[in-house]
Amino acid sequence: MNIALVLKVAGVGLIVSVAHQILSKNGRDEQAALVTVAGIVIAMLMLTKEIASLIQSIKSTFGI
Repeated sequence: MNIALVLKVAGVGLIVSVAHQILSKNGRDEQAALVTVAGIVIAMLMLTKEIASLIQSIKSTFGI
């Protein structure tokens, strides 16, 4: 895993947290929750290749 991917995920987390705070302060808690869920989905989509690589490595290690 390279540093660029880590920085991208951190950037998404920062943007989502700021958006969540702004929406919460304005009384839009439902939208804030949706922004948080969307941020988690985006981060997971960015990490799918790395997760697949990890699973493949585990499978080859244990001979599954």
